[in-house]
Amino acid sequence: QTRAALAAADAVLVASGTATLETMLFSKPMLVCYRLSPISYRLFKRKLQVPYVSLPNLLADHAVVEELLQEQVQVDVLVDKMTALLFDAEVRAQQQNTFLALHDKLAQNADHQAAQVVMQVIKEQSGQELIHV
Repeated sequence: QTRAALAAADAVLVASGTATLETMLFSKPMLVCYRLSPISYRLFKRKLQVPYVSLPNLLADHAVVEELLQEQVQVDVLVDKMTALLFDAEVRAQQQNTFLALHDKLAQNADHQAAQVVMQVIKEQSGQELIHV
């Protein structure tokens, strides 16, 4: 039912993780929110030195979607940010245009990469090199 919900949504409030990638592939404007226990957050922050937590931002290597973490996740902040995503055409278009570019980037040479994987598996299983066409 996730796909039906995403297809019907005008904007999405989403937790960090693969859901952000799926939301991006549906080209839906999103706000990413994530809260961990204080101990888990400190460990995460110390262990992983990444500038972003959402996949769209990591793929773009810059802030495409806003990320609210820990104490930033407050009802009044969520209302303001989601209102902007729902009613500010410029904010929506900016995210959606970047999502389309990222989708194209992910799709580049996908068929070639899949063929390479298949050929490698066949080679490993049969011990024979395949002829490249």
